[in-house]
Amino acid sequence: MFQYGKCSVYDVWKNHVIPRRSLLGLGFGAATLAAFPAMAPPASAASSATPRLGLRGAIDAGQEGVTPGGGEAAARKLASLIRAAAQQNMPVFLPPGRYEVGDLDLPDGSRLIGISGASRLVLSGGRRLLGATNRRRIALSGLVFDGLGRTLGDDRQALLSFAGIDNLAIDDCEITGSGGSAIRIERCGGRIERSRISGAAEYGVLAIDSTGLAITGNMVAECGNGGILVHRWEKGRDGTIVSGNRIERTGAAHGGTGQYGNAINLFKADGVIVSGNQIAQSAFSAIRANSASNAQIVDNQCLSSGETAIYSEFAFEGAVISGNIVDGAANGISVVNFNEGGRMATVANNIVRNLSLSGPYTQEDPIFGVGISAEADTTVSGNVIENAPFWGMSFGFGNYLRNVVASGNVIRQARIGCAVTIVEGAGPAILSGNLFQGMKDGAIIGHRWRDAATAELAAGGTAAAAYPQLTIVNNRVV
Repeated sequence: MFQYGKCSVYDVWKNHVIPRRSLLGLGFGAATLAAFPAMAPPASAASSATPRLGLRGAIDAGQEGVTPGGGEAAARKLASLIRAAAQQNMPVFLPPGRYEVGDLDLPDGSRLIGISGASRLVLSGGRRLLGATNRRRIALSGLVFDGLGRTLGDDRQALLSFAGIDNLAIDDCEITGSGGSAIRIERCGGRIERSRISGAAEYGVLAIDSTGLAITGNMVAECGNGGILVHRWEKGRDGTIVSGNRIERTGAAHGGTGQYGNAINLFKADGVIVSGNQIAQSAFSAIRANSASNAQIVDNQCLSSGETAIYSEFAFEGAVISGNIVDGAANGISVVNFNEGGRMATVANNIVRNLSLSGPYTQEDPIFGVGISAEADTTVSGNVIENAPFWGMSFGFGNYLRNVVASGNVIRQARIGCAVTIVEGAGPAILSGNLFQGMKDGAIIGHRWRDAATAELAAGGTAAAAYPQLTIVNNRVV
C-alpha cells in the first residue's frame, strides 16, 4: 500500500493527516479511492454483517457478492442489497461490468450509482428493466441501461418506468436499445439530466402529469416515434422545463400527420418552458405544442425538420415563440387552429429559412413552404424569413382570423410575401413596416382559403380600402 511518510492511505484518510482534496491532487481519482478497502474500517474492526463501503461512501455491491455475469443469482443479491441499503439511507455502488436484470422494483430511498459507461445493467426479461411506484425519492447515476432491443410487456412500457415518485433523479446515465420507450414517468417530480438516450423503439422520454420536472442537458437520438414528450391526461398546469438538450434523428415509425415523429412534444401540458435545445432531423416537428397553454419556446435551434418546425396548435391560450432559428423544414412556425380555440401568442425575433414545398404526407391537401402562420390575437414582429417557396407569412385561413399584427419583419425570396385572408367574417389585421424583397407573385395578396383573390395590396391605398378589416401601411417592396 502507498505510504505517505509512515502512514498508509487508510491512516491518512482515517486520521485526516491530509484532506481528501490533497489525496486527489496526488493522483487518487474517485475510482482509485474506491478500489481501496480502507474506505471502511479494517475487517478486524468491523462485524462480518457490516457492509463494506466503496465509491463516495456507498455500499460496494461487488464486495457484497454481486458479480458481473452472475445471472439471476446476482440479480437477486442486488435487489436484496438495494433494499437493505435504502433502509439505511445509503447508496449502492455497482462496479464496472455487465449485470442481467429484469423487473427490478426499487424501494423508497434507493440510490444506485456506477462508473459512467462501464456499470451496465442489461434486460434479462419481463415488462421492464427496473422501476418503482409511489416512492418519495429514487436516484440513479453513472449507469448504463441496455434493453438489447427486446420486446417489453406492452406498448405502454419502458425500459425504466416510474410512477408517483416525488423526487426522481436520473443523472449521467445511458439508456439504449429499448423495445418500447427508454424512460416513462407519470406523476413524478425531479430531474433527468446529462444522460444519453438512444435507440428506443417508441419515445426517448415520456413524462405524464409531471410535478416539478426538469429534463436538461441530455442527448436523445434515433428514437422510433418521438424524442421528449411532456403530456397530461387532462389539460392543466404542468410546468416542466425542457432545456439544453440535443435531439437528433427522431423517427415516425407509426406514421400519421404529426401525432408521432416530434423531437419535443407538449400535449395538454400548460406552463412548459422549452429553451436552448439543439434539434436536428425530426421526422415531423422539432417542437410541437398541442393544446398546451402558456408555453415558452425560446432560443432553440431547429434544423432539417420534416414538417412544421415549431407548432403551437389546437386548444391553447398563450405562447411565446422567440429567438429561435429554423433552417430547413416544410413549414417554419405555425400558431394556428383558432377554430379549436388556439389563440394569443407573440412570435418575435426568429430566423426562418430554407423551407420546402414537400412534407412527410400528402393526405388532407396540406400546405407546405410557409415561413410563419398565425390566426388569432397574435403579434408577429422582428422576424427574418428567407427562401419560403410558397408564402413568407400567412395570416388567417378562411374566416379564422382575429387581431393579428405583423410589423417589422423581413421577408426575402418567397412566391408570395404575405397571404392574408379576405373571407367574409374574418377579423382585423394590421400589416405595417414590413420589408419584402425578391417576391415572385406579390408582396401582400388577399386570399380565399388557399387561392389568391386580389391584386397587390402592399401599397395600401385604394386597393386595400376594399377590405376595411385590414390595415396595410408603411410596407416596403424592393
